[in-house]
Amino acid sequence: MKKLLATILVALLSVTMFGCVSGPVNTWSEIEERGYFIVGLDDTFAPMGFRDDEGNLVGFDVDLAKEVADRLGVDVVFQPIDWDAKVLELNSGSIDMIWNGLTITESRLEEMCFSNPYIANTQMIMIKSGSSIDTINDLVAQKVGVQISSASESAVEDNDLSSQFSEVVKYDTFNLALLELENGTIDAVVIDEIMGRYIMSQSVGVYSVASENFGSEEYGVGFRLESTSIRDMINQALQDMIADGTAAQISITWFGEDVFLS
Repeated sequence: MKKLLATILVALLSVTMFGCVSGPVNTWSEIEERGYFIVGLDDTFAPMGFRDDEGNLVGFDVDLAKEVADRLGVDVVFQPIDWDAKVLELNSGSIDMIWNGLTITESRLEEMCFSNPYIANTQMIMIKSGSSIDTINDLVAQKVGVQISSASESAVEDNDLSSQFSEVVKYDTFNLALLELENGTIDAVVIDEIMGRYIMSQSVGVYSVASENFGSEEYGVGFRLESTSIRDMINQALQDMIADGTAAQISITWFGEDVFLS
């Protein structure tokens, strides 16, 4: 009986915290009525969204989302998710958008609608300092790490040479892949340049970058296919932030320069 009562109490608390939502919220008027939008993110993806030394959620995309919410007169709730289940989380309605260095790809465009692209990125090859790896061809017979269900995984698997790699090792997070790289368990990690460069700036001398990469791409905010009015409001707020210089200020805070696409 005690276990049953505890289960009911948890359910009631969940309803109190997140509201009595019968399904996904797909219009901006519903967001306004509720008073907040929910951002799904991988909270290990520095510098876009991650935990600082005190456990606080910080990052470039976190700051962008907070500023957008403030301008639109609503709150923002950040919900850490399993990156491999991001589309399921989105379609279930547990989150309203994915805002976390999300690469716009053809396959993802079939599953969600995107904001205007706001940052350019590449899938770079990250190696330990002193490694002789410098091109994709150098990865033949090597162990290469990627994050599961990431753009890096897709970029590697779409490359014809990947079948000649010793192994493509898939990790839940890039942090785990980089730890294995540092320990010498794998030979390289294919990773978003945005994250890779940030990690290198925090761990000087540990890693290096190959001269060749797995291609360029762009980041956008992902929404349910039906959530076009929510997308449009986010787009307008971001465009206003770019126009008045606020976006550049946030960018300089995290990257030391304005990295926004104009």
